[in-house]
Amino acid sequence: MLDGNWRTVVDRGLTPIGQSLQRAGISADVVTVIGIVMASGASVAIGMGNLRLGFMLLVLTGVPDALDGAVAKAAGTASSRGAYFDSVADRLTDALLFGGVAWHLATVRTDRMMMLPVAIMATAMFISYQRAKAESLGYDAKGGLMERAERFIVLAFGLLFFEILVPVLWVMLVLSLITAVQRFVKVWRQATADRELPAGGRPGRRRQLRMERRRRHGAPTRPNRH
Repeated sequence: MLDGNWRTVVDRGLTPIGQSLQRAGISADVVTVIGIVMASGASVAIGMGNLRLGFMLLVLTGVPDALDGAVAKAAGTASSRGAYFDSVADRLTDALLFGGVAWHLATVRTDRMMMLPVAIMATAMFISYQRAKAESLGYDAKGGLMERAERFIVLAFGLLFFEILVPVLWVMLVLSLITAVQRFVKVWRQATADRELPAGGRPGRRRQLRMERRRRHGAPTRPNRH
């Protein structure tokens, strides 16, 4: 949701920062690695029960995550390789953070509540796969109530007010499942409309979307697979 509505505005605001980092000799790949290191620190802090420290490190994790694309564009090094690295790093970061939450819940609770963040992580991976697969077929799967930016914000809220962490995680799981359904329905409708086009009519929607995306974006960038 935030990615679709605010991504352009945020990217425009981050452009000067990306240019400054590029002039300082910091590459986009280095920024991405810093984000992974921050996420690793947040995971350990959360797992050991220091949720406030985990909150601060989670906030710091979001900074490199937002800046790596801006640095790549400023350096003129945006590429498919960078996009792949960024996407893989995002999935690794998600696994680290929710793994830390599962570790924490396994330590402080005697029930099976540790499976709650595992379920969220699995759903988040599924949401990401939906978008990646849809775009490989020429369809648009962006959007939904709980994309990656929203997951960061909601998790940060749960860590800051740790007394309600479990209810917050339940809300995140429900909204993530709704997002998965939203994306499935969105792509299903596009694919259905594609099938219903006349055989001898205009080019299929799949081909049109690919051509439009190439014209719109030109060279590959470092997109986040939310």
